[in-house]
Amino acid sequence: MKNTNFYDVCIIGGLGHVGLPLGILLASKRLKICLYDIDKHNAQLVKKGIMPFKENGTKLLLKKVIKSHYLKVFNDPRCISNSKYIIITIGSEYINKFSEKKNLIKAIKNLKQYIKKSQIIIIRSSVSPGTCKEIFKILNKEKYCHLAYCPERIKQGHSIRELQKLPQIISGFTKKAIADSSWLFSKITANIIKCDVLEAELIKLYTNSWRYIQFAVSNELYMICEKLGVSFSSLRKKIMYNYPRAINMPTSGFAAGPCLYKDTIHLNNFYNNNFNLGKSAIKINHNLPDFIVNQLSKKISLENKTVGILGMTFKADIDDSRNSLSFKLEKILKKNCAK
Repeated sequence: MKNTNFYDVCIIGGLGHVGLPLGILLASKRLKICLYDIDKHNAQLVKKGIMPFKENGTKLLLKKVIKSHYLKVFNDPRCISNSKYIIITIGSEYINKFSEKKNLIKAIKNLKQYIKKSQIIIIRSSVSPGTCKEIFKILNKEKYCHLAYCPERIKQGHSIRELQKLPQIISGFTKKAIADSSWLFSKITANIIKCDVLEAELIKLYTNSWRYIQFAVSNELYMICEKLGVSFSSLRKKIMYNYPRAINMPTSGFAAGPCLYKDTIHLNNFYNNNFNLGKSAIKINHNLPDFIVNQLSKKISLENKTVGILGMTFKADIDDSRNSLSFKLEKILKKNCAK
């Protein structure tokens, strides 16, 4: 595919947990990638071949693509104009039902001066249903654009492996957007699923909501076991043993992080606060720290005790503490124990 631009792909938000692994992997396929991000500290690290966060399989790969000059890092948005593809991976913490959509649209409005008619724009962030259509209308007011929505569904910490293994959802508002996006992602995965944009938006939200609800089921079953004096861990193993219909029952534990909780809320807000399973899952998962402290208080007096929390990240084996329920646990414990 002929490309007269300096770069094949510019990733906006390219130093984050979604953008950086994707950029590294695309660069390893000998595509010229530029990462645009306002984070100057992380920009300096990546330019030196240093990962700013833990992500399996990226350490040596990053050094290789930096050395070969297939990966460049910029804090100047003018680099956006010099790429055939623009991939938007902007994310934000959930504040209310308008915040993330507002932040994404605001960012696109601020950057649209650098977008050219010939470019393929790919949104990869989580969005509420209908958001991509709204963005398409904003961009098309001044110039005809080719907008695609290709959501990520990777497990944090395992991006390099899963980007190549998992099917990539492709949707868009023009035939060219769909065809060119399919060509780009076929460089890293043979599994391409095409659908319309609304379906793609729902697939992203349903994927994370489904997982979040599964964790809530196990957490509530754990609470029942605790009240009965039964080990849920032991019971779960017996339920799953040679019983395929229960093989996917998750362990109990804190269900949090930057995606599962937020996307469940997105879906509930879109459905006018009628997503009853989602609302129940939020209540169960967010009440788990309270339940743990209450159970502990029944067994021992916490007033003169020191309690240690081993790990503040939202899950094991990563260094990301966004939306971690360990901080809620810490806050509750500070009210109940000596230290």
